[in-house]
Amino acid sequence: MNRREFLQAGAAGLALSNLGGLTPMFGAPKAKRVALIGTGWYGKSALLRLLQVAPVEVVALCDVDSKMVAHAAELVASRQASGKKPRTYGDYRELLKREELDIVHVATPDHWHALAMIAAVQAGADVYVEKPISTDVVEGQAMLAAARKHKRVVQVNMQRRSTPHLIEARDRILNEGKLGKIAYAEICCYYHMRARGNPPASTPPEHFDYEMWTGPAPMRPYCALTHPRSWRAFMEYGNGIVGDMCVHMLDTVRWLLDLGWPKRISSSGGILVDKNSKANITDTQTATFDFTDPSDPSGQVLPVVWTHRTWGSAPDPKYPWALFIYGDKGTLKADVHKYDFIPRGKGEAMHGDALFEYDKFPEDKTEKDLERHVAAPMRRHWKNFLEMTETRGRPVSDIEEGYITATSCILANLSCQLNRTLVWDPEKGQVIGDKEANGLLARPYRKPWVHPDPKRV
Repeated sequence: MNRREFLQAGAAGLALSNLGGLTPMFGAPKAKRVALIGTGWYGKSALLRLLQVAPVEVVALCDVDSKMVAHAAELVASRQASGKKPRTYGDYRELLKREELDIVHVATPDHWHALAMIAAVQAGADVYVEKPISTDVVEGQAMLAAARKHKRVVQVNMQRRSTPHLIEARDRILNEGKLGKIAYAEICCYYHMRARGNPPASTPPEHFDYEMWTGPAPMRPYCALTHPRSWRAFMEYGNGIVGDMCVHMLDTVRWLLDLGWPKRISSSGGILVDKNSKANITDTQTATFDFTDPSDPSGQVLPVVWTHRTWGSAPDPKYPWALFIYGDKGTLKADVHKYDFIPRGKGEAMHGDALFEYDKFPEDKTEKDLERHVAAPMRRHWKNFLEMTETRGRPVSDIEEGYITATSCILANLSCQLNRTLVWDPEKGQVIGDKEANGLLARPYRKPWVHPDPKRV
């Protein structure tokens, strides 16, 4: 260890020593009190990464599925240092009323993100919220307004911004100018991930509160695709594959190229092949996001073009869910597993792989349902969030970044629905000159739930 590494290690140790919130002089660190709302697949995966990197205490869990939350309580007790089993709730409002919390992790289905996150910051907690932050544009505006009004730190789990091999690609390729003049980017997903089948309507299981789970969304007949995990088959609860997968890759390109809002969004597609499934999300869709190139003083447009197709094969089988950034000196291909730099003409090709930390965290090898390539990025994402809860700064995936990316994807779906290009005014938070599109920026809420208002949060 050289002097610089020693100083950095010392600073990191000091920062981590503060993450628990210090008690008076000479006192032991006080563990931050954490609650998880939504104990499904990704909620548990992300929460267990937090337990790996910080001396927190998970005191409460909430889920409308009583079996799921009971299992999560046992799992958390087996993994946290105290060995204590968190208290469990079926209604997040009751949890927030009864518990004194420092951090709330919102990992519900998408249609619940806004109400739970806003309630948590109103209760005084900092929030780690899953992506995409919202199902409609006005929800996102209200979430951003609530975070700022109540002075809360909110990190969106778009963890590509904390992915070691992507940070390496940014530093070694983009920041060193190896791509040259960048004028175009593609993002894509060719996974066969759209739910298939047409299961009949059925009675929800007794341990699952379907009325509460539906919440502000339209009440659909329950079927086998509804719960758990297959709910993304329905637009009532999210924004399809654009809202699920495009949001990650679009955000990554925005971060890598320092892009703000797109000026124009256009999209087309539909259900072109799998017409027999009960799923109502598109199986084929393209979207073009026209950004202003920040490196070009002339204001040249930099298009970022998305494609998803849940049938057929991927054009590049090695990169089925990926980003491709094109420059006049070379191309960068990247995904959650790796990156490749292909120079044009002379130059050295470069490759990097995802970081695995089995030597430090051997439990990653055997944990059920863990996306192992995402474990290291999530640990770094949590560390960044925890540091910001101490400094009160903006995290790498601040709620505003989540709002920009989610809104861009929502506008792509609206463009597809309306069959026309939308021009966005980020200052006014509206589509320019399109009354019909602006009327779709907030979805109707099912009574008695009330849609959040950015002016009243």
